[in-house]
Amino acid sequence: MRRRQPDETKTVGCGEDSRMGRERPGGETGSRGSGLGSRRNMQGKIIRGVGGFYYVYAEGRGIFECRARGIFRKDGTKPLVGDNVRISETIDTDKQIGHIDDILPRKNSLIRPAAANIDQALVIFACACPEPNLNLLDRFLITMADRNIPVLICFNKTDLAPASRMEELKKIYENCGCPVMTASFLHMEGLDPIRKALDGKTTVVAGPSGVGKSSLTNLLAPDAGMEIGTLSRRIERGKQTTRHTQLVRIWEDTYFLDTPGFSSLYLTGIEYRDLPSFYPEFETYASGCRFPGCMHISEPDCAVKNALREDKISRVRYENYLLLADELKNQRRY
Repeated sequence: MRRRQPDETKTVGCGEDSRMGRERPGGETGSRGSGLGSRRNMQGKIIRGVGGFYYVYAEGRGIFECRARGIFRKDGTKPLVGDNVRISETIDTDKQIGHIDDILPRKNSLIRPAAANIDQALVIFACACPEPNLNLLDRFLITMADRNIPVLICFNKTDLAPASRMEELKKIYENCGCPVMTASFLHMEGLDPIRKALDGKTTVVAGPSGVGKSSLTNLLAPDAGMEIGTLSRRIERGKQTTRHTQLVRIWEDTYFLDTPGFSSLYLTGIEYRDLPSFYPEFETYASGCRFPGCMHISEPDCAVKNALREDKISRVRYENYLLLADELKNQRRY
Protein backbone atom coordinates (compact mmCIF):
# COMPACT_ATOMS: atom_id res chain seq x y z
CA MET A 1 0.00 0.00 0.00
CA ARG A 2 1.22 3.48 -0.82
CA ARG A 3 1.90 5.77 2.11
CA ARG A 4 2.94 9.37 1.93
CA GLN A 5 6.65 9.86 2.33
CA PRO A 6 8.08 12.03 5.11
CA ASP A 7 9.09 15.54 4.10
CA GLU A 8 12.55 16.15 2.72
CA THR A 9 15.12 16.59 5.48
CA LYS A 10 16.76 19.57 3.84
CA THR A 11 16.93 22.65 6.06
CA VAL A 12 14.83 25.46 4.66
CA GLY A 13 16.44 28.80 5.34
CA CYS A 14 18.24 31.84 4.14
CA GLY A 15 21.35 30.22 2.76
CA GLU A 16 24.86 31.36 3.63
CA ASP A 17 23.69 34.60 5.25
CA SER A 18 21.77 32.69 7.92
CA ARG A 19 24.61 30.58 9.26
CA MET A 20 24.70 30.77 13.01
CA GLY A 21 27.60 32.13 15.05
CA ARG A 22 29.48 30.40 17.85
CA GLU A 23 27.22 28.59 20.31
CA ARG A 24 26.54 30.11 23.70
CA PRO A 25 25.03 28.42 26.75
CA GLY A 26 21.26 28.03 26.49
CA GLY A 27 21.28 27.53 22.72
CA GLU A 28 21.98 31.18 21.87
CA THR A 29 24.61 32.19 19.36
CA GLY A 30 26.76 35.24 18.83
CA SER A 31 25.21 38.67 18.42
CA ARG A 32 25.63 40.53 15.20
CA GLY A 33 24.97 44.02 13.98
CA SER A 34 22.53 45.00 11.25
CA GLY A 35 20.67 47.98 9.93
CA LEU A 36 17.73 46.87 12.07
CA GLY A 37 19.68 46.90 15.35
CA SER A 38 21.64 44.34 17.33
CA ARG A 39 20.45 40.77 17.10
CA ARG A 40 20.83 37.61 19.16
CA ASN A 41 20.24 34.20 17.64
CA MET A 42 18.54 31.19 19.25
CA GLN A 43 16.47 28.12 18.50
CA GLY A 44 12.79 27.63 19.29
CA LYS A 45 9.50 26.06 18.21
CA ILE A 46 6.60 27.79 16.48
CA ILE A 47 3.56 27.53 18.72
CA ARG A 48 1.15 29.67 16.69
CA GLY A 49 0.90 31.54 13.42
CA VAL A 50 -1.63 34.31 12.77
CA GLY A 51 -1.72 36.99 10.11
CA GLY A 52 1.90 36.67 9.04
CA PHE A 53 3.20 36.64 12.62
CA TYR A 54 4.73 33.51 14.15
CA TYR A 55 4.96 33.02 17.89
CA VAL A 56 8.07 31.06 18.79
CA TYR A 57 8.70 29.46 22.18
CA ALA A 58 12.38 29.38 23.16
CA GLU A 59 13.23 27.23 26.19
CA GLY A 60 14.07 29.46 29.15
CA ARG A 61 13.22 32.66 27.28
CA GLY A 62 9.49 32.50 26.63
CA ILE A 63 7.55 33.54 23.53
CA PHE A 64 8.88 35.70 20.69
CA GLU A 65 6.74 37.41 18.08
CA CYS A 66 8.47 36.82 14.75
CA ARG A 67 8.14 37.56 11.08
CA ALA A 68 9.46 35.12 8.49
CA ARG A 69 12.27 36.27 6.21
CA GLY A 70 11.28 37.10 2.64
CA ILE A 71 13.33 34.17 1.34
CA PHE A 72 10.60 31.78 2.52
CA ARG A 73 8.01 33.46 0.27
CA LYS A 74 10.48 33.36 -2.60
CA ASP A 75 11.02 29.63 -2.09
CA GLY A 76 7.30 28.96 -1.68
CA THR A 77 7.87 27.69 1.87
CA LYS A 78 5.50 28.52 4.70
CA PRO A 79 6.51 28.05 8.34
CA LEU A 80 4.13 25.74 10.20
CA VAL A 81 3.09 25.38 13.81
CA GLY A 82 5.40 22.74 15.27
CA ASP A 83 8.38 23.77 13.15
CA ASN A 84 11.71 23.91 14.94
CA VAL A 85 13.31 27.16 13.83
CA ARG A 86 16.30 29.41 14.29
CA ILE A 87 15.37 32.98 15.05
CA SER A 88 17.24 36.24 15.44
CA GLU A 89 15.99 38.41 18.29
CA THR A 90 15.93 42.18 17.95
CA ILE A 91 17.38 43.20 21.31
CA ASP A 92 17.25 47.03 21.20
CA THR A 93 13.56 46.95 22.11
CA ASP A 94 11.62 46.15 25.27
CA LYS A 95 9.54 43.57 23.40
CA GLN A 96 10.47 39.98 22.55
CA ILE A 97 10.41 40.22 18.77
CA GLY A 98 12.54 38.85 15.98
CA HIS A 99 12.73 37.08 12.63
CA ILE A 100 12.68 33.44 11.60
CA ASP A 101 15.94 32.73 9.77
CA ASP A 102 15.82 28.95 9.26
CA ILE A 103 13.32 26.12 9.42
CA LEU A 104 15.06 23.00 10.68
CA PRO A 105 14.39 19.62 8.98
CA ARG A 106 10.82 18.40 9.39
CA LYS A 107 9.88 14.91 10.49
CA ASN A 108 6.50 15.24 8.75
CA SER A 109 3.80 17.78 8.03
CA LEU A 110 0.02 17.92 7.85
CA ILE A 111 -2.31 20.02 5.74
CA ARG A 112 -5.29 19.86 8.09
CA PRO A 113 -4.38 20.91 10.66
CA ALA A 114 -1.42 22.77 9.17
CA ALA A 115 1.35 21.53 11.44
CA ALA A 116 4.79 19.89 11.40
CA ASN A 117 6.84 17.41 13.43
CA ILE A 118 3.90 15.46 14.82
CA ASP A 119 4.66 12.30 16.83
CA GLN A 120 1.08 11.14 17.21
CA ALA A 121 -2.55 12.21 17.16
CA LEU A 122 -5.10 12.08 19.97
CA VAL A 123 -8.60 12.14 18.52
CA ILE A 124 -11.35 12.89 21.02
CA PHE A 125 -15.02 12.08 20.54
CA ALA A 126 -17.78 12.31 23.12
CA CYS A 127 -19.75 9.24 24.15
CA ALA A 128 -22.81 11.47 24.15
CA CYS A 129 -23.71 15.14 23.82
CA PRO A 130 -22.86 15.17 20.98
CA GLU A 131 -23.38 11.61 19.82
CA PRO A 132 -20.17 10.34 18.20
CA ASN A 133 -20.01 10.38 14.41
CA LEU A 134 -18.04 7.18 13.86
CA ASN A 135 -17.85 7.67 10.10
CA LEU A 136 -16.00 10.91 10.79
CA LEU A 137 -13.73 9.10 13.24
CA ASP A 138 -12.90 6.45 10.62
CA ARG A 139 -12.05 9.19 8.12
CA PHE A 140 -9.63 10.70 10.62
CA LEU A 141 -7.97 7.33 11.30
CA ILE A 142 -7.43 6.79 7.57
CA THR A 143 -6.05 10.29 7.07
CA MET A 144 -3.51 9.86 9.87
CA ALA A 145 -2.55 6.36 8.74
CA ASP A 146 -1.85 7.74 5.27
CA ARG A 147 0.63 10.11 6.94
CA ASN A 148 2.14 7.31 9.06
CA ILE A 149 1.06 9.11 12.24
CA PRO A 150 -0.06 6.84 15.11
CA VAL A 151 -3.46 7.63 16.63
CA LEU A 152 -4.85 7.37 20.15
CA ILE A 153 -8.64 7.30 20.43
CA CYS A 154 -10.31 8.83 23.48
CA PHE A 155 -14.04 8.74 24.19
CA ASN A 156 -14.84 11.52 26.66
CA LYS A 157 -17.96 12.21 28.76
CA THR A 158 -18.27 8.72 30.19
CA ASP A 159 -20.41 10.32 32.90
CA LEU A 160 -23.13 10.90 30.28
CA ALA A 161 -23.26 7.37 28.87
CA PRO A 162 -24.12 3.98 30.38
CA ALA A 163 -21.34 1.44 30.83
CA SER A 164 -22.87 -0.68 28.06
CA ARG A 165 -22.34 2.15 25.57
CA MET A 166 -18.69 2.45 26.58
CA GLU A 167 -18.15 -1.26 26.06
CA GLU A 168 -19.88 -1.06 22.69
CA LEU A 169 -17.60 1.75 21.49
CA LYS A 170 -14.47 -0.03 22.71
CA LYS A 171 -15.54 -3.25 20.99
CA ILE A 172 -16.10 -1.44 17.69
CA TYR A 173 -12.51 -0.17 17.70
CA GLU A 174 -10.70 -2.91 19.60
CA ASN A 175 -9.06 -4.28 16.42
CA CYS A 176 -8.61 -1.04 14.50
CA GLY A 177 -4.90 -0.82 15.34
CA CYS A 178 -5.24 2.17 17.69
CA PRO A 179 -5.35 2.24 21.50
CA VAL A 180 -8.79 3.18 22.83
CA MET A 181 -9.17 5.16 26.07
CA THR A 182 -12.22 6.45 27.92
CA ALA A 183 -12.40 9.44 30.23
CA SER A 184 -14.55 12.01 31.95
CA PHE A 185 -12.69 15.29 31.86
CA LEU A 186 -15.44 16.89 33.93
CA HIS A 187 -14.80 14.46 36.80
CA MET A 188 -11.05 14.18 36.10
CA GLU A 189 -11.31 10.45 35.43
CA GLY A 190 -9.09 8.54 33.02
CA LEU A 191 -6.37 11.21 32.83
CA ASP A 192 -3.38 9.12 33.93
CA PRO A 193 -3.27 6.92 30.79
CA ILE A 194 -3.55 10.06 28.67
CA ARG A 195 -0.67 11.76 30.50
CA LYS A 196 1.49 8.68 30.05
CA ALA A 197 0.68 8.46 26.34
CA LEU A 198 1.51 12.14 25.75
CA ASP A 199 4.78 12.27 27.71
CA GLY A 200 7.77 13.35 25.64
CA LYS A 201 5.79 13.71 22.41
CA THR A 202 4.21 16.37 20.24
CA THR A 203 0.58 15.35 19.87
CA VAL A 204 -2.05 16.83 17.61
CA VAL A 205 -5.38 16.86 19.46
CA ALA A 206 -8.36 16.73 17.15
CA GLY A 207 -12.07 16.06 17.16
CA PRO A 208 -15.44 17.76 16.63
CA SER A 209 -16.40 20.87 18.56
CA GLY A 210 -17.83 20.35 22.02
CA VAL A 211 -16.10 17.06 22.86
CA GLY A 212 -13.75 18.46 25.51
CA LYS A 213 -10.47 19.27 23.75
CA SER A 214 -10.10 22.63 25.48
CA SER A 215 -11.10 21.07 28.81
CA LEU A 216 -8.30 18.53 28.47
CA THR A 217 -5.83 21.32 27.70
CA ASN A 218 -6.87 23.15 30.86
CA LEU A 219 -6.54 19.99 32.94
CA LEU A 220 -3.11 18.99 31.68
CA ALA A 221 -1.66 22.49 31.37
CA PRO A 222 -3.52 24.80 33.76
CA ASP A 223 -1.05 27.63 33.10
CA ALA A 224 -1.65 27.43 29.37
CA GLY A 225 -4.87 29.43 29.62
CA MET A 226 -2.98 32.42 30.98
CA GLU A 227 -0.33 32.10 28.29
CA ILE A 228 -2.90 31.69 25.52
CA GLY A 229 -4.90 34.61 26.91
CA THR A 230 -1.85 36.86 26.84
CA LEU A 231 -1.09 35.76 23.30
CA SER A 232 -4.70 36.34 22.23
CA ARG A 233 -4.62 39.88 23.58
CA ARG A 234 -1.35 40.52 21.80
CA ILE A 235 -2.88 39.58 18.46
CA GLU A 236 -6.28 41.12 19.36
CA ARG A 237 -8.31 37.97 18.92
CA GLY A 238 -10.84 36.31 21.18
CA LYS A 239 -10.05 33.15 23.09
CA GLN A 240 -13.51 31.64 23.45
CA THR A 241 -13.04 29.28 20.51
CA THR A 242 -9.97 27.65 19.04
CA ARG A 243 -9.72 29.34 15.64
CA HIS A 244 -6.13 28.56 14.81
CA THR A 245 -3.80 25.67 15.38
CA GLN A 246 -2.19 26.28 18.77
CA LEU A 247 0.83 24.50 20.20
CA VAL A 248 0.64 24.25 23.99
CA ARG A 249 3.65 23.28 26.09
CA ILE A 250 2.42 20.87 28.78
CA TRP A 251 5.78 20.08 30.34
CA GLU A 252 9.33 19.61 29.12
CA ASP A 253 9.51 18.06 25.63
CA THR A 254 5.74 17.51 25.69
CA TYR A 255 3.48 19.56 23.44
CA PHE A 256 -0.17 19.63 22.53
CA LEU A 257 -1.43 20.88 19.16
CA ASP A 258 -4.87 22.23 19.99
CA THR A 259 -6.85 22.46 16.75
CA PRO A 260 -10.20 23.90 15.66
CA GLY A 261 -13.09 21.44 15.80
CA PHE A 262 -14.12 19.75 12.57
CA SER A 263 -17.45 18.40 11.39
CA SER A 264 -16.40 16.98 8.03
CA LEU A 265 -13.29 15.42 6.55
CA TYR A 266 -12.68 14.40 2.95
CA LEU A 267 -10.32 11.60 2.00
CA THR A 268 -7.82 13.22 -0.34
CA GLY A 269 -5.05 11.30 -2.05
CA ILE A 270 -6.46 7.92 -1.04
CA GLU A 271 -6.91 5.41 -3.86
CA TYR A 272 -10.02 3.25 -3.99
CA ARG A 273 -7.97 0.05 -4.24
CA ASP A 274 -5.87 1.02 -1.21
CA LEU A 275 -8.83 1.47 1.13
CA PRO A 276 -8.90 -2.11 2.55
CA SER A 277 -5.33 -1.76 3.79
CA PHE A 278 -6.44 1.05 6.11
CA TYR A 279 -8.55 -1.48 8.04
CA PRO A 280 -6.17 -3.67 10.10
CA GLU A 281 -9.02 -5.96 11.14
CA PHE A 282 -9.58 -6.81 7.47
CA GLU A 283 -5.97 -7.76 6.90
CA THR A 284 -6.26 -10.50 9.52
CA TYR A 285 -8.62 -12.41 7.20
CA ALA A 286 -7.85 -11.03 3.72
CA SER A 287 -5.32 -13.74 2.92
CA GLY A 288 -8.20 -16.23 2.94
CA CYS A 289 -10.13 -14.45 0.19
CA ARG A 290 -10.54 -16.31 -3.08
CA PHE A 291 -9.36 -13.42 -5.26
CA PRO A 292 -6.15 -11.41 -4.82
CA GLY A 293 -6.96 -7.73 -4.37
CA CYS A 294 -10.43 -8.55 -3.06
CA MET A 295 -12.31 -5.37 -2.06
CA HIS A 296 -14.56 -7.34 0.34
CA ILE A 297 -17.72 -5.90 -1.17
CA SER A 298 -19.39 -8.13 -3.78
CA GLU A 299 -16.73 -10.76 -4.47
CA PRO A 300 -17.61 -14.40 -3.80
CA ASP A 301 -15.71 -16.48 -1.22
CA CYS A 302 -14.59 -13.38 0.71
CA ALA A 303 -13.00 -14.29 4.04
CA VAL A 304 -13.55 -10.77 5.39
CA LYS A 305 -17.31 -10.98 4.81
CA ASN A 306 -17.30 -14.43 6.41
CA ALA A 307 -15.60 -12.91 9.47
CA LEU A 308 -18.22 -10.17 9.46
CA ARG A 309 -21.03 -12.73 9.56
CA GLU A 310 -19.31 -14.42 12.50
CA ASP A 311 -19.10 -11.06 14.36
CA LYS A 312 -15.31 -11.11 14.23
CA ILE A 313 -15.34 -7.73 12.47
CA SER A 314 -17.36 -4.73 13.61
CA ARG A 315 -20.44 -4.21 11.48
CA VAL A 316 -20.28 -0.47 12.20
CA ARG A 317 -16.73 -0.28 10.85
CA TYR A 318 -17.65 -2.39 7.83
CA GLU A 319 -20.68 -0.27 6.95
CA ASN A 320 -18.52 2.86 7.17
CA TYR A 321 -16.03 1.11 4.91
CA LEU A 322 -18.73 0.54 2.28
CA LEU A 323 -19.70 4.22 2.37
CA LEU A 324 -16.10 5.35 1.99
CA ALA A 325 -15.40 2.83 -0.77
CA ASP A 326 -18.39 4.14 -2.73
CA GLU A 327 -17.20 7.71 -2.21
CA LEU A 328 -13.68 6.95 -3.43
CA LYS A 329 -14.94 4.93 -6.38
CA ASN A 330 -17.10 7.86 -7.53
CA GLN A 331 -14.21 10.29 -7.10
CA ARG A 332 -12.10 8.05 -9.30
CA ARG A 333 -14.84 7.91 -11.93
CA TYR A 334 -15.34 11.67 -12.15
